[in-house]
Amino acid sequence: MPHYVATIVLLCCSNVFMTFAWYGHLRNLPDKPWLVAALLSWGIALFEYLLQVPANRIGHQVMTVGQLKILQEVITLTVFVPFSFLFMKERLTLDYLWAGLCLLGALFFLFRRNIFGA
Repeated sequence: MPHYVATIVLLCCSNVFMTFAWYGHLRNLPDKPWLVAALLSWGIALFEYLLQVPANRIGHQVMTVGQLKILQEVITLTVFVPFSFLFMKERLTLDYLWAGLCLLGALFFLFRRNIFGA
């Protein structure tokens, strides 16, 4: 599997765990003490790190740290928007679209040399 594909797949899976670790307790454990939510989140985050660390190591063979970070942010928003809408039942607004377009612009500028050779 090419390094780019492996990195993207691992980061997508990692972000699912990260999103649930960071925000899932807001819906599932609202009446529990914050310490319970934190400990459960740490348990979920372990799986995130088991995917995220190898993703960054693989990705860093073909990308800069800046490229990895912006790629991570795009994937985070790609995972977060459906999570927010479907799981948290929050309203989808145009602000998500604008944020996504800004991140796509960041991707373009960081990867344009890789894609266009400019």
